[in-house]
Amino acid sequence: MTNVLEKIVQDKKETLNLVKKNNSLNFLEKKIKKLNFFNNFKEKIKKNNGVSLISEIKKASPSAGVLIKNFNHLDIAKKYIENGATCLSVLTEEKSFFGKLEYIEDIKKNFKIPILAKDFFIDPYQVTLSKSFGCDCILIIIAALSTNQADEIYSEALKHNLSVIVEVHDQKEAEKALKYEQAMIGINNRNLKTLEVSINNTISIFEIIKSHKEPLISESGITNENDAKYIYEKTGIKNFLIGESLLKSDKPGELMKKIIQITQ
Repeated sequence: MTNVLEKIVQDKKETLNLVKKNNSLNFLEKKIKKLNFFNNFKEKIKKNNGVSLISEIKKASPSAGVLIKNFNHLDIAKKYIENGATCLSVLTEEKSFFGKLEYIEDIKKNFKIPILAKDFFIDPYQVTLSKSFGCDCILIIIAALSTNQADEIYSEALKHNLSVIVEVHDQKEAEKALKYEQAMIGINNRNLKTLEVSINNTISIFEIIKSHKEPLISESGITNENDAKYIYEKTGIKNFLIGESLLKSDKPGELMKKIIQITQ
């Protein structure tokens, strides 16, 4: 089986080389100074006493193909915000997810909500690039990076006052993630190499990271309020990053409200 993650990372290297040629770091830093719509992603989750929903906006994924044919990121953002999303996750990876950094910029001009740039960060340059479009949080996928790469990207994010989600999908990665003390830890229930999904992944990995001081997030494979409640009852985790279930739902607002009520 082809390693899906490896292919995405290789594609990212190619697209990043083109972006770097056209956008110097100096240009990006000047662009950042002109922006005034940043929000504290991590604090928004920490200050939320109930369930925090990080609702995801994406047109497609390697596992599901095209999710929404008539895709409008602003319409989706509006629907999520109206139905209680704490933060948004916006796919910005181009080739496999059909994402764009411009989506973040557009949403920020219309709504005040913290946004995660959901991408495959392999170079500290991407931190500055993503912030120049208005993101408040970046993603470090342990499976995609060497320790040095992860350290560099983490340091760059903190330097830019961005929140960080360190994403893990097995116990070895979870142990590595604990060193990033200021980061949130996201447990991906989807194996990025095979795309297999199990929400029990959150349960098994929780034991390793339960002492972590910052928020823990369960990601992927949460199809309904029963899945969310199962995770909450087993671990106490009440932060969920949900994409495909909401995007495919005929009534995403109702589903969001049911998940938000699981702790009541």
